[in-house]
Amino acid sequence: MTGGRARLKSDSRGVARIVFGSYVAFMRIAIASDHAAFDLKAALREWLLEEGHEVADLGPDTPDSVDYPDFGYDLAAVVAEGTAEFGVALCGSGIGISIAVNRNPGVRCALVSEPLSAALAREHNDANVIAMGARLTGVDMAKACLDTFLSTDFAGGRHQRRVDKLGTPPHSIDRILPHQ
Repeated sequence: MTGGRARLKSDSRGVARIVFGSYVAFMRIAIASDHAAFDLKAALREWLLEEGHEVADLGPDTPDSVDYPDFGYDLAAVVAEGTAEFGVALCGSGIGISIAVNRNPGVRCALVSEPLSAALAREHNDANVIAMGARLTGVDMAKACLDTFLSTDFAGGRHQRRVDKLGTPPHSIDRILPHQ
C-alpha cells in the first residue's frame, strides 16, 4: 500500500472505494488462464491477494494442457454478471483468450503489454478485463500493467457514447458508405 491520505472515490458505476494514493482497496477480481500462463496466473493471484483484493481463480488448477476459450468464456461471464468487478485473462500470447473474452458483449477486454496501454484501456475504453501474454510479458511488467489498470478511472465524457456502442453493435451496415 502506498502512503498518503485515504479518500473515498466513486467509479463509473457509482461504487465507492477506499483509495490510498494509487492503491484501490477491496476489489473483487476474477483471474483465468490457459496452461501456458499457469505460473503467471499464480504469481498475479498471490500478488493481488497481498494487495488486499478478493480474487476468484477460475482455473486451470494444474499446468496440464487446456483450451483457453473455455476459461475466457467463464471469466467473461463472471465479469459481465457483476460477480467480479474486473478480470485478468492470461494465455501464452494474450491474443486467444482476449478474443474469447470479448465474445461477451458485457465485457471490454484489452490486450496490453505495458502500463500506458493499460491506463488508456481503462481511461478511454472503460475496459473491465485486462489480457496479457505470459510468453511476452514478465511477472514484474504484468504487475505494473495490472496495478495501472486497477488504479486508473474511466474518463467518461466523450468516451461514454463510444463505450456504450461497444456493448450494442449495429445489426446493419447500411449507415456505412462505400469508399470512393
